[in-house]
Order: sequence, then C-alpha cells, then structure tokens
Amino acid sequence: MEREIIHDLMKNCQNRNLTEYNLKKLSINIFNFSDEALTMSGGLTAMKMEAPQLPTKNSSFIPEIWMPLDALHKIPAERRVVALVSYMNHSQFQFNEEQISSMVLRIELLEQRYMQDLTQSITMIFQIEEMDSRLSNNSKLQCRYFNEQGLEKHSEYWKTDGCEATVNKTTVTCKCNHATPFAVLLIRDPIAEIHWMILSYISYIGCGLSAFFCALSFLIYIFGKKNKMDFSMSIHVSLSGALFLLNSTFLLTEWGATVELSWVCEFVAAFMHYSLLCSFTWMAIEAFHLYLLLVKVFNTYYKYYLLKLSAVGWGVPGLIVAVSLGVKDFKQLYGAKELTMLDSNQTSAICWIIDDSFFYSLNLVYFILIFIFNSGILMAVGSSICRMNMLVKSPGKCQADQQRFNASCRSGLTLLGLTCLLGTTWGLAFLGSGYVNYPVLYLFCILNSLQGFFIFMWICFTAKRQRKRQMEEKLTSTPMRTSALKSE
Repeated sequence: MEREIIHDLMKNCQNRNLTEYNLKKLSINIFNFSDEALTMSGGLTAMKMEAPQLPTKNSSFIPEIWMPLDALHKIPAERRVVALVSYMNHSQFQFNEEQISSMVLRIELLEQRYMQDLTQSITMIFQIEEMDSRLSNNSKLQCRYFNEQGLEKHSEYWKTDGCEATVNKTTVTCKCNHATPFAVLLIRDPIAEIHWMILSYISYIGCGLSAFFCALSFLIYIFGKKNKMDFSMSIHVSLSGALFLLNSTFLLTEWGATVELSWVCEFVAAFMHYSLLCSFTWMAIEAFHLYLLLVKVFNTYYKYYLLKLSAVGWGVPGLIVAVSLGVKDFKQLYGAKELTMLDSNQTSAICWIIDDSFFYSLNLVYFILIFIFNSGILMAVGSSICRMNMLVKSPGKCQADQQRFNASCRSGLTLLGLTCLLGTTWGLAFLGSGYVNYPVLYLFCILNSLQGFFIFMWICFTAKRQRKRQMEEKLTSTPMRTSALKSE
C-alpha cells in the first residue's frame, strides 16, 4: 500500500523537475530527470540527489546520495522519475535483534528493473551519531537493504546482497547495486564460518553416537528381565527413547528441506519439535522421581505410577504439537527455515519452526520452567550428598582423608551424571545468548549432543551397582541359611 501511494505521487509529478511531499510519517522528494539535465552533468559519472529533510533531525543526519548516470540514461525519458523517501521513525523496519543506526532511506522508481544489478553502484554516505560509543569488540556496522519479500515468507528481513560498506570515524559509505530501502545496522559479529563448520560436525557426530547408544539402552532394557521392575531404569530408558527420536530427527532436518513435497519438511519439523518437548518433559520426570527417592525418603505408593508418568512424558508434548498443527489454516508454524551466515551470505534451510514468536513464547517458557525445577532438585540432591560426606568417620586420620577423597570423587561423578540426566546442561544456552561465546557454544554442543551417550553410561553404571548389591546380599544371606540348617 505504501509503494502504491508513492507511485501515484510519482506519476503526478512526471512534468516537474523536483517535487516535495511532507506526510505524517514520511517525507518524499521526487526527481524527474530530463535528457538536458543528464547531459549537463559536467563529465561526472554520478549525479548527487538530496534526500528529504526530516523536522526532527538535523541536516547532518541526512545521507548524501549519488545516482549512477549510466543507469539513469538507460531509463526511458517518460519513465525517468526517482523518489527518495525518508521516514520519521523506523519502527516498521525493526525486526528480531537488528539495531538500526541510521535513518531508513527508500529509493523508488516507477520500474525497479532499471535499477537492478547495476555495474556502477548507488553510493550513499551516512553520518552516524555517537558511533564509537556503541561499537564493541563483538559488533560492527553494516549496510543492508530491506527485503520486502521477507514479510510474506517470514525469512530474513535485512540482507546484504549487492551492498558493500566502508566505515571510518565519522561516516559509513554504502555502495549497492540495486534500488530498495537502505539503512546502516549495528550487527553482532556472527559465528565465524570455520567455527560453524566445527560445531556442525560436533553436533552431527554427537547426535549420531547418542542415537546409537540410546537404541542400545532400549535393547538392554528389553532383554533385561529385572530392569522392567525398576522404575528408575524405566524412566532412564524413556528419556533415552525421547533423545533417540530427537537426535534421529535432527539428522534429517537438512534433508527434509530439500524435498519438493512441502508436507515432508512440515512433518520433520513437527516431529522434531515433539521429540524436543518429550526430552524436556522426561528430564523433568527424572527430577521428580529423584525427589521422591532421595529427598522425600519415606515410602509412598502411587497406583499406576509408571503409566501416569508415561502419559505425561509422551502425551503433553503430543497435545502441544497437535494443537500447533491444527492452526495451520490460520498460521503456518512448521516448514523450511532459512539460515544465513552473516560473514559469507551463504544460506541453508532446515525443517523447523518458522514463526519466531511461537518458538520463543512456547519453547523458551517451557524449558525455563523445567530448568528451574530441575536445578532446584539438583541443588537439593547436591546438598544432601555433601552432608553425607561430612558424616564419614574412620579410625585413622590418613584413612579418613583417603576415604573422604574417594567419597568426594564419587560424589562429583554422581553430580556430573545427574547434571546430564536432568538436562541442566541445556542452561548453557542462556550463557551464550546475546554475544558469541565460543567456549560456551562448544560446551553446549558437546554436552547436549552426547547426552544420550552419557545417559547410556549412567544406565550401565546403575546396572553394575545393582548387580554388585545383589551379589553382596546373596553372600551375606548364605551363611545365615547354612547356620539355620545346622541348628535344625
């Protein structure tokens, strides 16, 4: 609608050299270039144009624009009308986490095709106020254009294709080979491409290993007769099953985006979302069961305990995803989501949630609640373990020190295992948000992609302890039975 209004004004000004309009939210300068005006350029390769003055800004804030003459010559004389648009505020162009650091300038033609893929670029010189105070080690200024097609496709809104920036102490010079809305944005430094590749390899290898060991945990549970009677083991294996689905689906996200049938990518995205919610839910169930075992120490019987936990662990995420799929006719939530490397402009697509507001409002709140609950349980268990270690008594000082050291090592390994079991390592995402922190990113990828493997090791150690305890019970009960037979 805005473009139609601008074009109507441009068509009414085809017989005037310069026309100015000051509307409520924007100002427009419309130029009509005649052949005589182009020939009187004095041998210059570009013609200077004045952007509209804004009442709330001083003249130093208005950029300096140079239009290439060869591009203007190619436009037919009757269509050689160019409009420069300045906006009172740029709230309509503000999306996600971009920080617009200049005025937004729109360059509009009656036929935009005459200003696409130019051999000589359009030059815009922006004056940036207080530039040095806003720059930091992990941010930089970039020239970007507004991708109006992104409004319909929910893809990237501000892009850098065809634009180059030269930054000095007082100005930012933008050179772009097309005519669209432009601005200077303050951008956080992206992940370097080499780190992105390494993190991707770590994620894929870790997810592959986790999927394999999660499947192995399930087989051990199926063929173990006594495992099915142990609620803790059943909950561990259920969490392993959720992680198996998550890791397996993650390996298919890029493939699903390349399939022509759109429903394939939607199914992969929805199933991955379901697997992620199941994993979070079973982590919360692990914490709840741990609370019953170690904190609420007295025996409590719950009828159909495991069945109720399974209904929550698998049913609640299924209900959420079913409702999300049910609103497809009103709003598309799943599909192919484009990811762009800011330093190389390379794009790739994965099957995932395409609506950012839905992603953050649901997943983030869901995980924060579980993370707070699990962290509280972990701290309670950790304090209980510390109190038990303080009560360790031995006859000799050296023996007591050695015993306390061994107990501390076992306690540390136990807490590390519980940290992976309860999924509190996912909290590293909070430390890595807002800026690029490579140590946190590597820890996040390693610990969470290998979570299935760590749980498999926990299951193996748990089964080993159970067998050892059963052997000790048999050894202690055998002499008692023998003495009883002799007395009889």
